[in-house]
Amino acid sequence: MPVLSSEPLFSIITVCYNAVEPLRRTLQSVQDQDFSNYEHLVIDGASHDGTLELLQSQTAPQLRWISEPDQGLYDAMNKGQAMARGQFVWFVNAGDLIEGREVLSRLAQFVTPETDILYGDVLMVNPDGDVLGTRSSVTTQKTPDTLSWKDLRYGMVVSHQAFLPRVSICTPYISENLCADIDWVIKCLKKSRATIHTHMILARFETGGLSRQRHRESLIDRYHVLQTHFGWFHNLLNHCWILLRAILQRLHVSGRSRY
Repeated sequence: MPVLSSEPLFSIITVCYNAVEPLRRTLQSVQDQDFSNYEHLVIDGASHDGTLELLQSQTAPQLRWISEPDQGLYDAMNKGQAMARGQFVWFVNAGDLIEGREVLSRLAQFVTPETDILYGDVLMVNPDGDVLGTRSSVTTQKTPDTLSWKDLRYGMVVSHQAFLPRVSICTPYISENLCADIDWVIKCLKKSRATIHTHMILARFETGGLSRQRHRESLIDRYHVLQTHFGWFHNLLNHCWILLRAILQRLHVSGRSRY
C-alpha cells in the first residue's frame, strides 16, 4: 500500500460536476501511476448523478475530495488549489486521462530546487475518443521549446493539462472570465525561476470545453486578459495577427478539423 507523504511532490486536482463516468476513467488513470508521492484532490460541485457514491467507494490513500455547490469551473479550481499541500499542482479534470503509468515518475526526474514549472504536450481526442493528434500538431499554437509569459501574447501556447507550476507561485484564478486559465498561466510564468520543457505527452483530453461552447464570449474575455498583461496597443496589434492567421489557416487547410 503506498504511503502518502505529508508534503507530496504533486497535487493532482480534478474538478467535476455530473460527470460520473468520465470521472471514473480519470480516477483510474491517476491510480494506475507507478509513482506514489502525490495526492489527488477531487472537487465536485454537488453532483447528483452517482458521483458522490463513486467517491465514497474509493479507497486510494492519496485521494481527498469534497462535494458541495460552487460558482463554476474556476471557483472549483480555486478550491482545489487552496487545498493542495503538494509542491506542484496539476489540473487533470474529469474526462482527462494521464498518458501512461510512468508519467509522474518521469516528471519527478525533472524536479530540482530551482524548478518552478514543468510543461509538455497533450493528445487531443474528439467526443468519440478518436485521437486527433498532439495539441502542437492540431492547433495553430505550437508549444515552444523555451516557454516565456510573452509567448502567450497570441493566446495559449501550452495546454492547461500539460502545465505544472510550483504551488508557491500560483495565484487564484480570476472570476467571471472564460479565459482565466490564460491569466493564471501568464502570472505563473512571470514568477518562474526555471521553466522546464519535459518533451513528454502528459495527458489526453476531449475537445469542446467551456471556452469552445461559448466561443464568442471567450474571445472577448481573452482580449481583456491579454490587454491586462501586454497593454492595449500591443494587444491590438497582436489580435490583428491572430485574425490574419485564422484567415490564412482557413484558406490553407481543407478537409481537416482544426481546434
